[in-house]
Amino acid sequence: MPRLSLVLALAAVLLPAAAAPAVSPTARSSAPAFNGGVYAIAHRGATTYVGGTFTTATVNGRTFPRERLAAFDSRTGKLLDWSPRADGVVRALAATADSVYAAGDFRAVDGEPRDSLARIHPTSGAVRSFRHNLSGTPYALATGNGRLYLGGSFTRVTGEQRGNLAAFSLATGKLDARWRPVADDTVHALAVTGPRVFLGGGFHFVGAVKGTLRLASVNGVSGAVDPAFRPRVPAEVRAIALDPTGVHVATAGRGGRAIAYSWTGALRWQRVFDGDAAAIATTGGVTYVGGHFDNACLTERNGVKGGCVDGSRPRLKLAAVTAQGQLTSWGPKANGVIGVRVLSVNRVAGTIEAGGDFTTVDGRDRRRFAAF
Repeated sequence: MPRLSLVLALAAVLLPAAAAPAVSPTARSSAPAFNGGVYAIAHRGATTYVGGTFTTATVNGRTFPRERLAAFDSRTGKLLDWSPRADGVVRALAATADSVYAAGDFRAVDGEPRDSLARIHPTSGAVRSFRHNLSGTPYALATGNGRLYLGGSFTRVTGEQRGNLAAFSLATGKLDARWRPVADDTVHALAVTGPRVFLGGGFHFVGAVKGTLRLASVNGVSGAVDPAFRPRVPAEVRAIALDPTGVHVATAGRGGRAIAYSWTGALRWQRVFDGDAAAIATTGGVTYVGGHFDNACLTERNGVKGGCVDGSRPRLKLAAVTAQGQLTSWGPKANGVIGVRVLSVNRVAGTIEAGGDFTTVDGRDRRRFAAF
């Protein structure tokens, strides 16, 4: 084991769990419940938008039709009238001041033909002008630099060749002819800060550049690979979160991992779980992790099937880690096999939001969405 990894492993065993972060482990009862999985979360002011596989939302015992897209007031939990109907799974969302962008397996929204991508009015829910054809499956959306960035598993966008990555002008909706980095396999996650766009997934190379295995940084305007960012990621990246200290990722593989890197890609810390880590979010110096796991390992070692080798602490689908890589005592218990698919920081409501396939948190009814 490398010296740095050994130090981190020993620290995990010898140091006690840190005090619980400011976010309460108790899920609020005011959020809507859904009858199918929540795959995506986006925010615009106090409004939380969700997408997934669901067809109804339930609030205060009343059930309303919501076909794979819904919105509610994140402070009160009130379900909003916003209810465009997608005819297939919504896998990703991104919100701007004047639009909500959705990506997924759908072919129409509110009866309007939309092949995997749609632009929707943020208050009326009307489907807006923005129409492209996609040869494959989209998994991630992000905005920045006047662009909407798209990641997934696809080869063409509106007849133009693209390698699992594409960008569109937020002003015109047109496919960006300049931004065209190529990933050689699926892109599952995107995150933007300033001129940098971070990509995570199952790819081996971006632009045939060495050192871009599973996680890379590219310029948000030119698409050029950042030569200064060279992380070493042990498994497929499923989610990315950024904070002032650097880049945080959730990985799948033989046991999931939450890993923190500096802005140059140097390893800062990592935590290992006994199942995939599928979601990650950071705020206030704490990193929140969600996934399919039931335990957090005390060291970086795990077995062939991902089980912890050197002991563990129970963490049912949710966990939190300090800026030094210590496991905190924050551990709400979500149920289900798949567990948590997405985590998001809601700065207006002051909450961490979780979506997925769980139906209870700490034994209470929290069907597919919870806010802490």
